[in-house]
Amino acid sequence: MSAGAHDDIDWAARLTELRRLDALESDAVQEVAERLAGGLPQDAVVVDAGCGAGGMSAALASVLKDNGGGRLVLIDASEELLVAAQEMAEETGGGDVAVTTVVADVAVDPLASLVPQADLVWASAMVHHLPDQQAGVTALVRLLAPGGRLALAEGGTGQSFLPWDIGLGHPGLESRLNAARNAWFADMRGRIDGAVAMPYGWTTALIRAGLVEATSFSYLVEHPPPVDDAVRRYVVERFTWLADVVNDRLAPADRETLAELLDPDSAYYVGARDDVFMLYARTVHTAVRPR
Repeated sequence: MSAGAHDDIDWAARLTELRRLDALESDAVQEVAERLAGGLPQDAVVVDAGCGAGGMSAALASVLKDNGGGRLVLIDASEELLVAAQEMAEETGGGDVAVTTVVADVAVDPLASLVPQADLVWASAMVHHLPDQQAGVTALVRLLAPGGRLALAEGGTGQSFLPWDIGLGHPGLESRLNAARNAWFADMRGRIDGAVAMPYGWTTALIRAGLVEATSFSYLVEHPPPVDDAVRRYVVERFTWLADVVNDRLAPADRETLAELLDPDSAYYVGARDDVFMLYARTVHTAVRPR
């Protein structure tokens, strides 16, 4: 999830939030890891590029352990995140999985000379932070052994936490928040030095990078009401972040509603509502290097 400083986001400072989201996604991500790595041979090499806090690293390590062992290589530009991810992966992989780390920026470092050829390369919510997304995909492809698979988790649906009518302000607040977040993201990408547009989909990017059998699937992250404290804390963090990055893009009435949702003394406080939930889908795009 971390790709370096291209987006001016301090990912290491968000370690607690990243760990909380990893925990909330753990069941869904475990199923994805089993789908992608469950059929790999013993001693397979798997790369987690932009590993972030290590949620998927741990899931991949557990699958490799079940396969009889293997090697897991974690790549990130943040040493702090690499330490956290390595701890997670080693805990679940035990002594059967060799976990190594590589401090690298996918956009500029010669990854192919730093990482062994892999049977599977996973990259989640990372490539879209690189200046040239197509070049980033191509760099990841170079890590694959013949017959190896690249899996990019990019896109899906916006996150939803509240009903359409929350009893405050105009109904449909979250759709407007997500629209404002999308506009913020477009501006963020526009500010990245050397940003290159990629006006086509991720499976097309995989094919242009020389892979075959490109396809996609999605997985669901769902926590229905009543939610536990971990979900509530994440929801408060998410709305706090939205207020920070999109407040100036909202109509005055929506800004007032958002402030009310974040006020612990308000009857509408998002951290205490009994109708809060968590629902979204993430999409994984995969393709194979020809033998």
